[in-house]
Formats: sequence, structure tokens, C-alpha cells
Amino acid sequence: MPREKGKFIYSINQSLNMNDNQNARIYGIIIAILLLLSGTLGWFFWQKSQALKDVSLEKEALVSALTLEKDRLAQSLDSLNLAYSDLRTENENLQGEVSASAALVQKKEIVIKQIKAQNTKDLQVLRAQIAELQKTKTDMEQIINNLRLENQQLRSENERLATENTDLKGQNTKLNSQVTDLAKQLEDQIRKTQSATFRATSFRVEVERKSEKLTTKARRAKGVLVTFDLADVPAVYQGPQKLYLVITDDQGNPVPSTNPIKATVYAPSGPVEIIAQEMKGVNLDVTQRLSFSHKFDDRLKAGNYVVGIYCDKGLLGASSFRVS
Repeated sequence: MPREKGKFIYSINQSLNMNDNQNARIYGIIIAILLLLSGTLGWFFWQKSQALKDVSLEKEALVSALTLEKDRLAQSLDSLNLAYSDLRTENENLQGEVSASAALVQKKEIVIKQIKAQNTKDLQVLRAQIAELQKTKTDMEQIINNLRLENQQLRSENERLATENTDLKGQNTKLNSQVTDLAKQLEDQIRKTQSATFRATSFRVEVERKSEKLTTKARRAKGVLVTFDLADVPAVYQGPQKLYLVITDDQGNPVPSTNPIKATVYAPSGPVEIIAQEMKGVNLDVTQRLSFSHKFDDRLKAGNYVVGIYCDKGLLGASSFRVS
């Protein structure tokens, strides 16, 4: 009986040992599976983390590249703005018209300032900004090219006009010289043929302009002042005398006057009919300084004129003057 009881206990122990071994094996398998699953999940999340890190680095690199491109375009546009400013100044000096392009450039500058002020790392926004800057750059280059071409054309036209102006000035100088020569010839002819036996000295003609200043040349003359000396007057001519102021153009035509004075003077060469603008009575002595101040009814037009002072015995003095 005790022997059978021992066998039974041994059998139970054997069975329990077998169950413990099976449980240990199952636990081992479960732990192995858990470790494998944990490793797999760890590797998966590590891979995903690396992928996200790579994407982030790639995005940062792209943002950096796009930002550099944006800055490069902005600097290029700054240079274009300076070039445009120089060309615009030149265009204005050449009497050009830049109002249309100036308004357009002003709008472009506003766009550029707005984009430069927007600091962003959004790829879509950066790409849009770069596209807008690139378009603005293209437009600015076109505006500058057009303005540069216009300036070249204006320079050529100004040079042509300057050459023509120089030629015209030369022609006018030649014509004025010829006309002045005519006035001088008329002055000399009058002096030779109509001079009295005594003459005026220190003969001076000053033309009064709008500014009331006196000059030997004037624009739009409104009056004339003639001064002269009569010295060493022969005794026979001393005493009461009539003096006449005669002003003609370079063709000998009298300057228009409201009350012209017609008179005959008796020069050594014979009687001379004159039309005077003024006459005054004087009492001549041996030496005296005299003058005529005459206001024109209408301002004299540009040209050359001859003024003469006569007495009853002929021409006392003459001189030519020019109104520009």
C-alpha cells in the first residue's frame, strides 16, 4: 500500500513538472514575441522619425534656397531702380517725357517693398513672391531698355538741333553783319554828303529799353537818348539855331512819328530834304553839350537804325545803333 502511494505521488510530481515546463515555454514564446514586436515597432517609429527629420531638413534647405533667390532678385531690382533713376534724370534733361513709365515704376517699387517686408518660411508664399519679383524684374528691364533707346534718340535729335542752331546763328551773325554794314554805309554817306561846316563831337546814342535802362543795344526799344558836344562853333553860326533829330532805318526810311517835321537844310553840297522826329531851338555858344531824348510812338522792331542831328546848315553828327 505504501508503495502504491509513493508511485501516485511521483506521478503527480511528474505531471506538475511537465506543466511547469510547458508554461515556461509559453512564457518564453510570449516574451520573445513581445520583444520582437517591440523591436519592430521601435524600428518602424525610428524610420518614420528619420523620414520626418529628412523632410524637415529638406524643407529648411528649400526655404533657405528660395529665400536666397528672393534676396538676389530684390538686390537686382534695387540695381535696376538705380539705373532707371539715372536714365530718368537724363531723359528729363533731354526734355523727354517719362510720366507714364514713372507711374508704372512707382507701382513696381510698392510691390517690391511689400514683398521684401514679408519674411516667411511658407514654401508656397515664397514661390509666389519669387514669381512676382521675377515678373517685376522683367518689366523693369523692358522699361529701362525702352528709356535707354528713347534717350539715345533724344540725344541724337538734340545734337542735330544744336548743329542746326549753330548754323543758323552763323547765318544770322553773317546777316546781321551785312545789315550793320549797310547802316554804317548809310551813316558814312550821310556824313560825307550832308555835313555842315562845323560838327558835333562825343556823339553818343543810348537806347532805352522796357527796363528803363540805357544801352547802345536793346530789345524792343521804347526811346532813344542822343548826346553830343558842339565845340569851336564859328562865330557866324553862334546864336539862335534850330536843331533836328532824324532817325531812319538802314534803308533810309524815317522811323514813324505822330508829328513828323519836314524841313530843308542847306549843306555845303546843296539843299537836303529831311523828315525829323523832333526839333528844338537852341542858342549856340562857342562850346556846349546838348542832347535829345525821344520816345517812340511804337516800340522799334529789331533791326539797324541811323540817327542824325541837323542844323539849318547841314548834318552835325550821325551814328548807327541796333535793336535786337
